[in-house]
Amino acid sequence: MKHLIDPTDLSRQETDDIVALAQDIIANRAKYSEACKGKKLATLFYEPSTRTRLSFTSAMMELGGNVLGFSDANSSSVSKGETVEDTVRVVGCFADIIAMRHHIEGAPLAATNVSRVPIINAGDGSHAHPTQTLTDLLTITRELGHLDNLTIGFCGDLRFGRTVHSLIKAMSRYEGTKVVLIAPDELRLPDYIKHDVCDRNGIEYREVSSIEEVIGELDVLYMTRVQKERFLDEEEFDRVKDCFVLDAEKMALAKRDMAVLHPLPRVNEILKEVDADPRAAYFRQVENGKFVRMALIYRLLEWASDSSKQNKGHDVVESADLVCPNRKCICNNENVDAKFHLAEGGVYRCLYCDTKAK
Repeated sequence: MKHLIDPTDLSRQETDDIVALAQDIIANRAKYSEACKGKKLATLFYEPSTRTRLSFTSAMMELGGNVLGFSDANSSSVSKGETVEDTVRVVGCFADIIAMRHHIEGAPLAATNVSRVPIINAGDGSHAHPTQTLTDLLTITRELGHLDNLTIGFCGDLRFGRTVHSLIKAMSRYEGTKVVLIAPDELRLPDYIKHDVCDRNGIEYREVSSIEEVIGELDVLYMTRVQKERFLDEEEFDRVKDCFVLDAEKMALAKRDMAVLHPLPRVNEILKEVDADPRAAYFRQVENGKFVRMALIYRLLEWASDSSKQNKGHDVVESADLVCPNRKCICNNENVDAKFHLAEGGVYRCLYCDTKAK
């Protein structure tokens, strides 16, 4: 049985297969209308979501399956203190596959410890969002026709943006990928992503402080919100915020076929005047999310009975001398054994959240 917790849980071949399957679903909707008839998807959303939850629901319904679950943890036994593992044990009695979003990092991975059905990580804290990554890959493929030899600019909150981290991991597998990091100092990409993903895979990257200086060389501009609440000094936020707002003037400097992506919701980082530009792909991106989740659900259910389809594990270390310092990690919030793996450079990282161990 295979789960999707991190983009790297899928091989390059499996990723390409799911993207190709999504394209076939788009071209042949009727062919898949009863592909999951009699199957049930449980959506366990421990934090608010509009696009992702409705996308999963719509995806399963279009495959002919049924959906159950909760969109508010306070309306479930979680409010009584039930753990993630126990909830998954229970829900696995009723569903064939589970999609989970959780504010605690590593919660979906902890769920795989006990689950007897496939688990899909629909976002865990600021850690990972692999189905958004599949959505992004499908969108780039449909907009530009390929995934190799692309220069991608990531703009906004690169420190806490799980969609950014996940897409960089995925794109590191494609030949000729170049990354441009556009962010204020407070929100720069974490060093472990630069070293463990970019350096390790030979991905060329550089950091800049404004969109204008690089937009002309980008094939894809991936926008995210610059979050005011991340700044200790409001004056500092006011000083940098306009450097990371996309408008028609900046778009005039871009390639004619550049694609603008955004995981949404947006606030003020893309002005409405950009919406009419044919290069603005972010609302098409939303619809692509439904199709790629249809493909993922279909494949994971198919692979559930294939003993050759397993998640590749790390060499796990359990040691009382190692501690995960991340207060938002599942191992510091529920009765889950802390586990670590040896990462690049001889550094131990938490298995659940990738935080450097102390």
